[in-house]
Amino acid sequence: MADFTSDFWNIYIAVLTLLGIFGCGLLLWSQSKHKVAITAAGHASLDAQGKPASRDTTGHVWDDDLMELNTPMPRWWMFLFYITIIFGLVYLLLYPGLGSYAGKLGWKSSGEYQAELQKADADYGPLFSGYLKQDLKVVAADPKAHAIGERLFLTYCAQCHGSDARGNKGFPNLTDKDWLYGGEPDVIKTTILHGRNGQMPPMGAALGTDKDVENVAQYVLSLSGPSFDPIKAAFGKPKFAACAACHGAEGHGNQAMGAPNLTDKIWLYGGSADTIMETIRKGRNNTMPAFSDFLGDAKVHVLAAYVWSLSNDTAAVQK
Repeated sequence: MADFTSDFWNIYIAVLTLLGIFGCGLLLWSQSKHKVAITAAGHASLDAQGKPASRDTTGHVWDDDLMELNTPMPRWWMFLFYITIIFGLVYLLLYPGLGSYAGKLGWKSSGEYQAELQKADADYGPLFSGYLKQDLKVVAADPKAHAIGERLFLTYCAQCHGSDARGNKGFPNLTDKDWLYGGEPDVIKTTILHGRNGQMPPMGAALGTDKDVENVAQYVLSLSGPSFDPIKAAFGKPKFAACAACHGAEGHGNQAMGAPNLTDKIWLYGGSADTIMETIRKGRNNTMPAFSDFLGDAKVHVLAAYVWSLSNDTAAVQK
């Protein structure tokens, strides 16, 4: 790993960059030294037969008399190229671009980003601080706070939960009232601030054979009412005791642990028999990232209010 962090690569990149720029300049200079005899009429010199002199062509001829003239680039074009090269050198002197060289101005994209964040905090900090002092349900009922929370959600949460917050395979639907850890305002805010790490351990070996896994899957299906094999479900019920520590003896789940309720018809990864057996055999591991350091308590407060409003009636709060 040290090979990729040594100063050699910084020097290597800087040398290649400078050689490329100076090489372009040298090529341009060498080509600008070439001159072609031009007649008073402004054309390349012609021989006795009225054709361009051989020294004025590249030697490429098509259809016997169609020749490619060896004429120099226009002066304005060459001067513009020289200006471009000078601009590139001045830019690399002032700004980072040559390996680890930071540039005379010391500009950094991260520094500009932090400056923008500080300006935004100065402009909008009092607004968010005002919302932070209010009860989260009251903030959820505020139309202006709702609009701000929606924009925060679309920026930071929609990638996983969808722009409509209805989730996707492996990502919870936030518009219903089915919550892994609880749907109270403070719980939602805690989830956003500190994240969650939901783990379902592989249970295939603990249950026994593949047949046992299939039987338990059929029993799990029987808890939520869809079609299932009653005989296999009967054999799977005693084996479900290995799962009861998290999901409870009746399969109602445990919000303190984030264990899902298996008696409703809401499935995070799908409710088919094959998907349930895959979950039992291999387990699941889901991570919800923490936003406390990135957004701060005040912005999370507004965001949590918006998320809470997706599954609750804010009109009742206003009354």
